Amino acid sequence: MKAFIINRYGKKQAGLIDEMPAPEVGDEDVLVQIHAASVNALDIKIKSGEFKLILPYRLPLVLGNDMAGKVVRVGSRVHGFKPGDEVYARPDDDRIGTFAELIAVKASSLAPKPQNLTMVEAASLPLVALTAWQVLVETAKLKKGQSVFIQAGSGGVGTVAIQLAKHLGAFVATTTSTANIGWVKALGADVVIDYKQQDFATELRDYDVVLNSLGNDELKKSLQILKPGGHLISISGPPTPAFAAAKRLAWPLKQVLRLLSFGVRRQAKKDGVEYTFVFMRADGTQLREITSLVESGAIRPVVDKVFPFEDAHKALAYAESGRAKGKVVVQVM
Repeated sequence: MKAFIINRYGKKQAGLIDEMPAPEVGDEDVLVQIHAASVNALDIKIKSGEFKLILPYRLPLVLGNDMAGKVVRVGSRVHGFKPGDEVYARPDDDRIGTFAELIAVKASSLAPKPQNLTMVEAASLPLVALTAWQVLVETAKLKKGQSVFIQAGSGGVGTVAIQLAKHLGAFVATTTSTANIGWVKALGADVVIDYKQQDFATELRDYDVVLNSLGNDELKKSLQILKPGGHLISISGPPTPAFAAAKRLAWPLKQVLRLLSFGVRRQAKKDGVEYTFVFMRADGTQLREITSLVESGAIRPVVDKVFPFEDAHKALAYAESGRAKGKVVVQVM
C-alpha cells in the first residue's frame, strides 16, 4: 500500500510517500480503506521527535492519528462492523498510521461515521473531538452554568471544545486573533479575547475550568484566572506522575515528568486549584456519543483546507504554520 512516512525524526523532515506492507489484521481488528485523514498538532510533535520518549515508534513510521473510511475486512472476534460500513476513528497510540491507503484498527476504537458528514468532514473530528470530550466531560465533569476558558478557539481542539462546552450549558471564553473574533463567536463563545491586543490573565476572573493547549507562559497565567477549587487541564503538558503511572513508563522517565510538572503542581496546590494533564486516548464508545452530537447538530466540523494525498507534506507544513482555522485534511481517495 502507499503511505506517507518519515525515516527519521526532525523538525525539518518533510516526509515522503512510499510503498509499505499492508497491515496485519488481528482477531479483534477491523481493516479500513482510508478515504481521508486529518493533520493534528500531535503529528507535528511526533515528526519532530518531541514524543519519542513516551511514544517510542519504530522507523520508518507512517504518520496520521485520525481517519474516516470504509470497512474492508473484520477479524474473527469482531461483531458490529461489516465490510462496506462507513466508519471513523482515532487509532490507539501504538497503532497510528492514517496517512495511508489502509489501516487495521481495534474494533473498540472505531465508530460509525456520522451520516450527515462527508468522509473529509468526518476525518477532521476523531482526535480533536475525543480530546474535547475527555477534557470537558470526563476530567472536568463540566456542568450547566459553570464557566470554562478554552485557549486557541480557532484551532482544531478549540473549535470543537467551544461547541461541546456550549452544548453542556457552560459559559465559554476563548482567545483568537483579531480576524477570527466574529467567526469564533459564531461557534458559541460568549467572551473572545483578542490575544494580539489583550491579555486574558487581566481580562478573566473566577473561572471553573481552563483547557490549556499552549505554552508555559499561558499555563502559568491560567492558574491566575481560576476560582478556588477550579481545575486547570492541559493537553500540551507538562505531563504528571499520574500520567506516567497510567502509561506505565520506566522509573527514570517517571522522575523526569515529576520534575517537569513540579512547578505547576506546586503552584496549583498553593492556589487551591487542581492541575491535570490529559493525553487523549482512542475510545470508540465516546466516539459514538460524539457521532450522536454531530448528527443532532450540536457539533459541526470545521475544515480549513483539503490537500490531495500526494501533497501530505504540504498539509503538515500548512498546519504547522499556525494559520489554519479548524482542521487540515488529507484526502487519500
